[in-house]
Formats: sequence, structure tokens, C-alpha cells
Amino acid sequence: MRSYLIQEINNQDMPRILEKIKQEAFESPVEGLFWLALPGHLLSSEQSSHSADCGPHYMALETGPDWIKLELLIRCKQKIRCDCICYALPEQREHMINFLDQLIRNQDVRV
Repeated sequence: MRSYLIQEINNQDMPRILEKIKQEAFESPVEGLFWLALPGHLLSSEQSSHSADCGPHYMALETGPDWIKLELLIRCKQKIRCDCICYALPEQREHMINFLDQLIRNQDVRV
């Protein structure tokens, strides 16, 4: 699995980061796992055409005691298998990594 990992986050900073993640992402039924929705303008043509049946499209964000991992696989909420599920395109990957970095920086945490 391809992923973007931020580790060795100060334990005092994690509660602030988690609170902001909870505001920006959907919590999954699994503790510490969130879904970050991919903005519609970044969807590939196939993902856009599948939005009604498969959407929303998202990336999984997993958190631990001092780390955050963003999976670079675009998933869809409605189906487990579909051609619209794929690794992020460069612009999707860049946008979501920058989004996560900015979210952390906005909590006064150095990335």
C-alpha cells in the first residue's frame, strides 16, 4: 500500500490534531480511522462518472498515538470493487498531502 506517513508527533499535539481531523473528515466505525473526501473537481473522469453509484470518493486516514498515515488509494463508499478505485493521480495526491500538512500546521505543529 502506498501511503504518506507523518510520525513522531508530540503526544501533547495529537489531541489538537485529532480534534481538527474530526471536524474535517468522516469518522469510520473503526477507532482511529477516518475518511477524507476527495474534492469533486479533483475526481478523474471515471470517478466523476461513477459518483452517483460509487461515491463519495475518499482517502483513508489512520491515526495512532504519535503518527498519522494517509493512504494514497482513492476508495469509494458504496462499493468495495470498482474501476474507479485506484491509486491517487499526482494532482490528487499533492492536494491531499498539502491539505493534511496544512491542517497540522494550523494547529501550531511543525511538520
